[in-house]
Amino acid sequence: MSFAILLAVLGSAFLHALWNALIKTGTSRLGAMIILSIGEVPIGLAVASFCPLPAPEVWKWVLMAGCAHFFYKSFLTYAYEHGDLSRVYPIARGSAPLIVAVLGPLLAMLWPNAMPADALSLHEYAGIFVLGAGILLMAQGIFAQGENRKMLPFALGSACATASYTLLDGHGARVAGDAIAYVAWVFVVDGLMFATGMLAYKGLDVLPRDRKAWGVGMIAAAASYGAYGVSVWAMTKAPIAVVAAVRETSILFAVLIGWLAFGERMTKGKAIASAVIVGGVILTRL
Repeated sequence: MSFAILLAVLGSAFLHALWNALIKTGTSRLGAMIILSIGEVPIGLAVASFCPLPAPEVWKWVLMAGCAHFFYKSFLTYAYEHGDLSRVYPIARGSAPLIVAVLGPLLAMLWPNAMPADALSLHEYAGIFVLGAGILLMAQGIFAQGENRKMLPFALGSACATASYTLLDGHGARVAGDAIAYVAWVFVVDGLMFATGMLAYKGLDVLPRDRKAWGVGMIAAAASYGAYGVSVWAMTKAPIAVVAAVRETSILFAVLIGWLAFGERMTKGKAIASAVIVGGVILTRL
């Protein structure tokens, strides 16, 4: 991974932490996520209007990725109902690079024509696992400090969905040959799926009525597109597992936002975990 791609992925990580923090600011996490999803549709259509339509073989990837994003948002929303940003986010994001690193080669063996394997060096694997260990260490407070454990299955479900869409989108963008256009259509499908599905399930009363909530939701949608557009582009230029791992440094930004904006405690354990995460990023760059 080149230095320029590394900087781009780190920028993507900040934007990802930012939109997650924006979802936490409202009284209704589900309502905020629905607004974000609604906002994704015009953003995706606007970007797609400047790009040629994807080839027929790309649409299956778009639809599969849209489904994976639907489950990711669903699990993440309910996890935030039960836990803090600095706890949910590490668990939800921390397991994903490990799943990608393990399942990526396995899927490549089972489905070689669709998912060619990325060749990873020993130090890149070491970096991925150190990074994952650091993020999981960041989340240990759920047990050590007696925090609400109801969020745990939702956070882990979000991690599995994250791993799924990481693999799907990384390879889907390669098939499409245009990461920007591919992400635009994934956002359209994802936004329509989540917004219509949740409104059908919960009804219109779940939507916030104040302008501030809609403004924040639209900003979160723009940050979400920027975050994922950059990371999927990077997946076409560097090994998917390494990009996924470096992107998880968003946890550092999320912890800082949780501390500065939400008044969440900055403990010694969080500081140590942060150092482990940085060590994992360095290993992926050696």
